[in-house]
Amino acid sequence: MRWLIEFLTSSIGKKLVMSLTGLFLISFLTVHLIGNLQLLYNDGGESFNVYAKFMTSNPLIKFISIGLYFFILLHAVLGIYIALRNRKAKGQNYAVTTYANGSWMSKNMALLGSLVFIFLCIHLGDFWYKMKFTEQLTMITYDGVGYEVKDLYAQVKTKFSQEWVVIIYLIGVVALMLHLIHGFQSAFQSLGINHKKYTPLIKLTGIAYSILITIGYASIPIYMLIRSANTY
Repeated sequence: MRWLIEFLTSSIGKKLVMSLTGLFLISFLTVHLIGNLQLLYNDGGESFNVYAKFMTSNPLIKFISIGLYFFILLHAVLGIYIALRNRKAKGQNYAVTTYANGSWMSKNMALLGSLVFIFLCIHLGDFWYKMKFTEQLTMITYDGVGYEVKDLYAQVKTKFSQEWVVIIYLIGVVALMLHLIHGFQSAFQSLGINHKKYTPLIKLTGIAYSILITIGYASIPIYMLIRSANTY
């Protein structure tokens, strides 16, 4: 076990952990978006509220969630550590040596990651915390469901009816997009998947994925803001 600890705490080991946790979080973003797109259904929030109930009460999902929170924190802490180490060693912001003349995104991954982490904390405070640890949400029962669920949809609808909240969320998803565009390719490179034949395809896939994920997440607050405006 000592060799494993020494490897994981080495420079290469930290980059490997960053890559693996990053790819795991990329997978989570896809699954999370599919669930959240139920907010766009015109059913008064029934589909989303039932989905939210399942995600917060299923034992397997709850167990996976613990790992998710750990990986998010680990990814953030390692990212900050690597950025500070590189700044101290080279007197510049986070950048892999091979990206000395790289894009703005590659040189500012720590900044983008910090913005995403702050956005995530705001998001969790707005919805997850109130769903899990408060009694602020109304209990509601739908025909054919057979059990009460918390009306998280009403909380989302209220938040996304405010323009300034939507703007903050759009800033957050744009920061996420920029972080993903470089992070997607960088994760595969750190895993040793770096070839002149495949790297351009990986880069293109990362860009396409990042844009689609951004459009998906951004569409929710924009749609709900427009829908709330049309109800007045």
